[in-house]
Amino acid sequence: MDDTVDLGNRVLNSGLSKDLAGQTVTVAGWLQDTRNLGGIAFLLIRDRSGLVQVTCLKKKLGDEVFAKLSGVPRESVVAVTGELKPNAQVSTGFEILPTAFQVISEAGTPLPIGVIDKVGVELDTRLNSRFMDLRKPQVLAIFKLREILIRGMREYLVSQRFMEVTTSKIVAAGAEGGSTLFPIKYFEQQAYLAQSPQLYKQMLMGAGLDRIYELAPAYRAEQSDTVRHIAEFASLDIEMSFIRSEEDVMNILEGLMAHSLETVLREGKQYLDELGVEVTVPKLPFPRVTLADAQKLLAEAGMPVKGDLDTESEKKLGEIMLEKHGAEMYFITKFPVEIKKSTFYAMRDPSDPELTNYFDLDYRGEELVSGGQREHRINVLINQIEEIGYNPKDFEFYLQAFRYGMPPHGGFGLGIERVLHMMLRLPNIRECVLFPRDMYRVVP
Repeated sequence: MDDTVDLGNRVLNSGLSKDLAGQTVTVAGWLQDTRNLGGIAFLLIRDRSGLVQVTCLKKKLGDEVFAKLSGVPRESVVAVTGELKPNAQVSTGFEILPTAFQVISEAGTPLPIGVIDKVGVELDTRLNSRFMDLRKPQVLAIFKLREILIRGMREYLVSQRFMEVTTSKIVAAGAEGGSTLFPIKYFEQQAYLAQSPQLYKQMLMGAGLDRIYELAPAYRAEQSDTVRHIAEFASLDIEMSFIRSEEDVMNILEGLMAHSLETVLREGKQYLDELGVEVTVPKLPFPRVTLADAQKLLAEAGMPVKGDLDTESEKKLGEIMLEKHGAEMYFITKFPVEIKKSTFYAMRDPSDPELTNYFDLDYRGEELVSGGQREHRINVLINQIEEIGYNPKDFEFYLQAFRYGMPPHGGFGLGIERVLHMMLRLPNIRECVLFPRDMYRVVP
């Protein structure tokens, strides 16, 4: 047998079918498993699109070649050229009979963690060998669905005339207070990793880019070691001008979520099946409940809350909204100024100056989104900056955009990992990040 395979002819396993019966095909990937039955051996080769069976016959290959092929360690990278033949006993309906087989990279033994073994492994152990963990079909399915979800979001935003932008992640000031900033040394200056593109989004409204979105990393130095917090995450941020109220922003957001989940259902069924998860598309419009009314619902359920909702009260509200409204997604609106005080750019409700035109979007009891209508009036904005003890001079780069014509505007920031975490009912948000960063992990 020839031991050199021309990878230029390689096709993905998903591109094979019984329609190619009798043709010579070339595949390459990782050797997932070998079953040696003596005179015949079955090799399962995996690429990112799926599995293909290569059937090796000893009487055809000879003892030496057969022993070599059936003895290749699991997870080695191999390439095969051979004839595709129908076989009703194989799950795909076909197999490959090899005419050329090449071991491109032999895997060491033992493996750091198993790929197809049923033995449970702790998440930290998996993350320590993430390159191997990502070979598991169930783990890969999460990131396939992530890509489909984001693609659906982009499709919707483009259909609504939003323009994609990129803003700096090295900033001179925080958009949401200084307590969760990561400081960095920037030449001879103090700088920070961006919590949010908030200030830049608003500046772009003053530049005339009336509908923009950005999908980029954001950083929060929160002292939270929980299953729902990470220090680096993917944030989808939008901003839009000439709005009448926060309702215009909420309408875009609920359309975005419905469309992206529809896309996941339509294009990601095989990956949802791999994970054994069902996803439902929420009906429009999403219910709206003010924070004050949410507090009343919680009090009636025996969980009185003063101020903002904590993790347990958020979960309980999720149960109430599902029971009373059949809603997995819902808005919490009209947050008091006292709760949103650090959000100095939040517009206050003209009918009640103690409230803001700000909202959260929750998904089964977990916050996905915070957003609302921004304050576009320069004098009011400066007063609100001063109210929380900041010096407006430190924000002059930002305020300058408000001095020369700023339209009414609003927007939101959405955590991609939070959506996946809740949509797929995963036990830990770190499952949704290729290489997660938290209070203790900076490698791999």
